[in-house]
Amino acid sequence: MRCPFCGNVDTQVKDSRPAEDHVAIRRRRYCPECGGRFTTYERVQLRDLVVIKSNGRREDFDRDKLERSIRIALQKRPIEPERMEKMISGIVRRLESLGEQDIPSRTIGEIVMETLARIDTVAYVRFASVYKNFQAADDFDRFVSELRPETPPET
Repeated sequence: MRCPFCGNVDTQVKDSRPAEDHVAIRRRRYCPECGGRFTTYERVQLRDLVVIKSNGRREDFDRDKLERSIRIALQKRPIEPERMEKMISGIVRRLESLGEQDIPSRTIGEIVMETLARIDTVAYVRFASVYKNFQAADDFDRFVSELRPETPPET
């Protein structure tokens, strides 16, 4: 593994342990060249997923990109990092288990929204505002009103 600090390709593993509910291996590494320490994660990848964007463009699925968007939605929310990692791993496993190599970006967005809706309503609305491309306050109002349960009018 290449050292992210000096580029040395001869780094050493100092510690390995299961992570993300035994779905990944966390490795602490040390670079003898510069003395830098860093962490890597090793995960099973069942197949190479390709995302089909709404404009038809294709790009390799990037777990880090998914994680960044979810972290932004959950920013300053009371969600433990371990729970977020489990959620991301669950989404990736679900995508891999669809049986398709090509996955429309719409499918990924819907799965993320469905997962966020169960975990945190504020994060769900944040993610939806980007995913559904809200342009005005009315867009938020319509979306949030759909979340509210119907209350019978008072008599």
